[in-house]
Amino acid sequence: MRSTEPTPELARAALHMLRDYLQVKAGQEVLLTTDTAGDRNLIDALLGACLILDARPSVMTIPQLPMQGCLADPYIPSAIAGAAGSCDVWIDLTFPYIAGSSVQSKIMEHGKVRYLLCSDLTAGSLSRIFGGVGVAQLGELQERLSDLFGTSVGSEVRITTPLGTDVNFILGKPELSEPARVDSPGMFMMPGASTMIPELESVRGKVTVESVFHEYYGLLPTPVTFQMDGRISSFTGGGTHAPILERVLKRAGGGQYGYIIHFTHGFHPAARFTGTCFVEDMRSVGSNAVGLGLPFWQPGGGENHPDTVMTKQSIWLDGQELIRDGVIVGGGKLAELGAALMPYYR
Repeated sequence: MRSTEPTPELARAALHMLRDYLQVKAGQEVLLTTDTAGDRNLIDALLGACLILDARPSVMTIPQLPMQGCLADPYIPSAIAGAAGSCDVWIDLTFPYIAGSSVQSKIMEHGKVRYLLCSDLTAGSLSRIFGGVGVAQLGELQERLSDLFGTSVGSEVRITTPLGTDVNFILGKPELSEPARVDSPGMFMMPGASTMIPELESVRGKVTVESVFHEYYGLLPTPVTFQMDGRISSFTGGGTHAPILERVLKRAGGGQYGYIIHFTHGFHPAARFTGTCFVEDMRSVGSNAVGLGLPFWQPGGGENHPDTVMTKQSIWLDGQELIRDGVIVGGGKLAELGAALMPYYR
């Protein structure tokens, strides 16, 4: 597919992503994995940024995977292992994604590669996420919010939304690092969201979501409401998506519905919820990516779980209001940092 020359805004955002967030240096090997459904303009912009930094980029394009994580193992070309194992930075733009597959897991065990999961990132989404607000300014808020959740293990969390979510859980130990910049090996996500890992059996109440990534991503014709009693006990809604969600939930949960394995608060002021890009939607202000299934540390778990998104959430931590309708209002310095970004919310 022929692409056009990247706009100045896209080129600048790609440079911010590689230089300021991923800390790419001259001479480093950068692998971009994409698929036949990927955005060629995005790839070209990232290639251009690599060349500006005197890095050594490579692009591997594979057929779009039918499923993600370990379920994708039979469909991932063996050449991926060699290329990923010899690079310094691996930017994964496949969707469904390679993260959680046997290949990616083994590469991570070697402790040499910085892996960034970008999912269904588009050129427009990149422009907003890395060009719509300063990387350093966003990174400070990212680290402070991540630190708060990391030091509040054992606290009780309540989340509500206008569509009816009202759920409580005990905050568990974080499983992934969420730094302001990526300067060491490991698996990382895009900035603009902070993850809360619940104690699995503690989740009680109901969660209502508006979009879903099961075997593809899209808006739901009617919201889905999950009833939670430790595990997902039942769900309603979803229209034509309901049978797909049923199948995927049981596949990810080992024949049962499984758990909520993460809540993720989105706070990126330039991200927009469009219903067409999961990785951006979940980062829009007040959105929450809710992951379902089994966690990777349990047999059968891994990055093969369906994800859903709810919007305009409010969060209480041990009874203290932290977030109201998506805007940070508590947490002292957190609220100040959030207020400093408010001009971007318009």
